[in-house]
Amino acid sequence: MSVTSVSTWSVSNVGAGSAGSVIATRLSEDRGSNVLLLEAGGREEENPLISVPAAAMDVQKSEQDWQYFTEPQKHACKAMNENRSYWPRGYVLGGSSGLNWMVYMRGNRHDYNSWAAEGCDGWSYKDVLPYFIKSENTQIPEFKTSKYHGKNGPLYVTGPTQTQLQEKYIQAGQQLGYNFVDCNGEDQIGFCRMQATIHKGVRWSTYQAFLKPVMTRSNFHVATHSIVTKVMIENKKAVGVEVIRRGRKVRVYANKEVILSGGAINSPQTLMLSGIGPKKHLEEMGIDVVADLPVGNNLQDHILIPVVHSINISAALTLEKFAAVQSVLQYLLLKSGYIAATALEAMGFVYKDGTTKNDGRSPDIQLHFLSSHGLTEEGKAHAPMNYRDDIMNRVFTYDPAKETMSFLPTLLHPKSKGTIRLKSKDPFDHPIIDPKYLEDPDDVKTLIAAMRIIEKLVATPVLKEIGMQLDSKSTLEELCDQHTFRSDAFWDCYIRHYTHTVFHPTTTCRMGALDDPTAVVDPYLRVRGISGLRVADASVMRNVPSANTNAASIMIGEKAADLIRGKDSVQDIKRILQKNKI
Repeated sequence: MSVTSVSTWSVSNVGAGSAGSVIATRLSEDRGSNVLLLEAGGREEENPLISVPAAAMDVQKSEQDWQYFTEPQKHACKAMNENRSYWPRGYVLGGSSGLNWMVYMRGNRHDYNSWAAEGCDGWSYKDVLPYFIKSENTQIPEFKTSKYHGKNGPLYVTGPTQTQLQEKYIQAGQQLGYNFVDCNGEDQIGFCRMQATIHKGVRWSTYQAFLKPVMTRSNFHVATHSIVTKVMIENKKAVGVEVIRRGRKVRVYANKEVILSGGAINSPQTLMLSGIGPKKHLEEMGIDVVADLPVGNNLQDHILIPVVHSINISAALTLEKFAAVQSVLQYLLLKSGYIAATALEAMGFVYKDGTTKNDGRSPDIQLHFLSSHGLTEEGKAHAPMNYRDDIMNRVFTYDPAKETMSFLPTLLHPKSKGTIRLKSKDPFDHPIIDPKYLEDPDDVKTLIAAMRIIEKLVATPVLKEIGMQLDSKSTLEELCDQHTFRSDAFWDCYIRHYTHTVFHPTTTCRMGALDDPTAVVDPYLRVRGISGLRVADASVMRNVPSANTNAASIMIGEKAADLIRGKDSVQDIKRILQKNKI
């Protein structure tokens, strides 16, 4: 394909996801810069369901989704077709912030302190907290006076629809000795209400929060449906990118920098297609090696195990409640009610050893609390979850006559680490994704510990009052009946069948010190050995944080913009935090 056009910009930003949207928006604040943002997908308005909080599952497998699958997993995903996990990723302005479950959780302070201790200077909790605060505009009344929350940023954060199930879940945690906390506040161990990127009943993606309000700036251009095929590198310097846009090859030059923000899958793929990656792999692909770096290594992802329980009161968020005429009209007219929120209502951050108070460690387990079954009639959630038909029909069948809710215990710090590799030199071929789920047996042990904590929660007086018990149809008894019910062996079997991604791939372009052999970028997010090229998205995380990753990705975007501009935009926030000894 011949080159049909050429353009030159100050900065070329590749990828308009959770981090990329923030970076481009902030860079365009400098009217002396000419910023081009390249996005493979289209605009959010092309799919009206994106803006509807309760329709999160319906956006997966749509045209706004890259629709990735992992390689068959040897030790996990046994209940899924071909043992493959389905990985939805945002193919749209706003990226995966337009497909996710809108959870706003930052992670634990010890996550970021460990990044700094391992050579990521400037990324301690004290360093990154001001950037979280800068973006946020909390609408939660009890946090309006908290110094840990922002009130003036573009990213609106609200609380969940409060049902009696949410309150009972939190009370159960308290009955076990856990504190009721703000999980984004001072003490991050305990149980808390959900915080979500929703504003007036609308999903508040980074497109809505950052991009949409500034797209008319004269120095800012957003090019959708533009797939970057490689970074152009001359004499170890990134000079631009090659792009396929509507069937034409375009060369885009950058006078200052090229910034990759394609996420933990696309950023390493683009680097490897450009000759930056593991030497042996690039040579096998027939790609000239520009820099031998561990691109695509150290892939980390959170996994959860759905555990459905039945209750004897009418309190769950059922399909009938969502689909009721009253609910639909309430959303259409007032942007409120069940459809204006997510069924994820609360969560807990806990230690696997059962310690209930913060003792200076990051949590091992996140307990998502879903006040619904998690599935819908006729298997609407079937396709995105990729469960086999026999599993759906025998185990996960939706029963409208039964009130159910789900615990979603999540492994926060997987010891099993995977890879991203090229399938071919063709940039349109999806890369080979192998998370190697549960390859390390310690990961299973941690999840079994999570099951024991759930058993204790279910045995608390407040949950016994509503008759909560493990739903017999969700126990995989037919698949694991060779093991004693609820034994460690039974849970091991259950976990290896039900392994489900939480959609948090990270760390494939890992940040570290210059002498760190595992690092792809330095603490300034510059690709080692290549000038004029940075990566800024979830792929640069040192390790996956102890929470959903959207908030951390936005923080990376905010901090990256300051690193690129050589300025400190959070001085005032730092002064307030210092004054309050935070």
